[in-house]
Amino acid sequence: MFRLNFDHVLSCRGALGPSGGPVRVLKQRGQHSYSSSFANGIQSLSLSHWTSSFSLSTAGSATGSGPSFEFPRFFLVDCQLDIAVVMDSSRNIGQRRFNLQKNFVAKLAATLRVGASGPHVGLVQASDSPKTEFVLSSYTQPKELLFAIKELTFLGGDTNTGKAILHTAETFFTQDNGMRRGHPRVMVVLIDGWPSDDVEQAAILARESGINVFLVSVAKPAAEELSMVADRDFMKKAVCKDNGFFSYSVPSWFSTTKHARSLVQRLCSLDSLLCSKTCYNSVNIGFLIDGSSSVGLDNFRMVLDFLAGIAQSFDISDVGAHVGAVQFTYDQRLEFGLFDYSTKEDTMKALRGISYMSGGTATGSAISYATQNLFRRGHDFLVVVTDGQSYDDITGPAMAAQRQGITIFSVGVAWAPQDDLRAMSSEPKDRHTLFSREFTGLLDFIPLMVRSICQDFMESSEIRP
Repeated sequence: MFRLNFDHVLSCRGALGPSGGPVRVLKQRGQHSYSSSFANGIQSLSLSHWTSSFSLSTAGSATGSGPSFEFPRFFLVDCQLDIAVVMDSSRNIGQRRFNLQKNFVAKLAATLRVGASGPHVGLVQASDSPKTEFVLSSYTQPKELLFAIKELTFLGGDTNTGKAILHTAETFFTQDNGMRRGHPRVMVVLIDGWPSDDVEQAAILARESGINVFLVSVAKPAAEELSMVADRDFMKKAVCKDNGFFSYSVPSWFSTTKHARSLVQRLCSLDSLLCSKTCYNSVNIGFLIDGSSSVGLDNFRMVLDFLAGIAQSFDISDVGAHVGAVQFTYDQRLEFGLFDYSTKEDTMKALRGISYMSGGTATGSAISYATQNLFRRGHDFLVVVTDGQSYDDITGPAMAAQRQGITIFSVGVAWAPQDDLRAMSSEPKDRHTLFSREFTGLLDFIPLMVRSICQDFMESSEIRP
């Protein structure tokens, strides 16, 4: 038996009261597929496996009969993040607290275990104007990174946090700066007190860019200081999502290093990084291509150019967006699946290399084939390109696909009947139905198609759990 304080346990409701008490601890076997959770101010990690756990019950309860709690040891598993730390270098914080802030950032970096295949960290200072001190690719070895943090120079000036967030969102996460494709992007913003400028518009841009903004507020304004705060909801507006997970408050700079471990656990809870997914790196796009005789080889190549232009706009990778293609006449041919190619270069090469089939037009059967053979559950989009009337029913297969969560865009050319196009497209029909008299007009649809896919993605993300 031993006495365990309630605050040291993630969630022991039912086993302990707030004042602690004697408990019974029983070691148990490790398990698989542990889901992350957040309780009592602590975020646990989602892990595929851990070696051992324990059950916790009150001392008087029978073994195995009381409430139990299990948690893994603290491991950083697949915490491959690209992180921008935005430090407060304003006159408000002063030199002494700036040094304490550097200690905190160094502790974060050490806890993250920065490395070539692990998290990468860059740093921006917020002052009158933001200053990028080093980028993601500057230091991938822990000792070098810690030395760079130690050598940072205090700037002074106003607390223009909004400017710093905007600067970081617009310029920091680029491939030239070491951003890695498919890795979640995180911005950790440190602020002493409150910002001098507006953060809302900058934060909106960051969210739309797929950046997870965490705000660490140290020494929040006291009651008598609130009259000086232009926007008292700045924390809610700055973060990725106002759900408590992305906001972190610390009472004093003198205690910040104690919070490094807990903050890192949040950063590395990849399933909870809600802003990582954007339409550009999250959608599954299937192209259903009419290869009938009426299209002709030259026009078929124009169709492929049109589809390649759409695909080019997305971040295709093994952990990003996926593209697949089916060609149809009376028969169907899977040209390549959504997960056959993990780079944009290979996908574009495969798309442009599709050979023309020639034959009749059975669009309904092709939609059914694509539904069954192309998609898995996700943000699925089917772009149907056809130049004529289908010889089979299209309404039934299109409705079945949409019931499975597939959004259908119908793109008609030349003799494609408007009634058929609207029958197969998703609601609202006007947004998902396009028509061009000539094949040469397809390229003009590319920006509209990309915007519409992203609009659908945003709308579906708002209602999905």
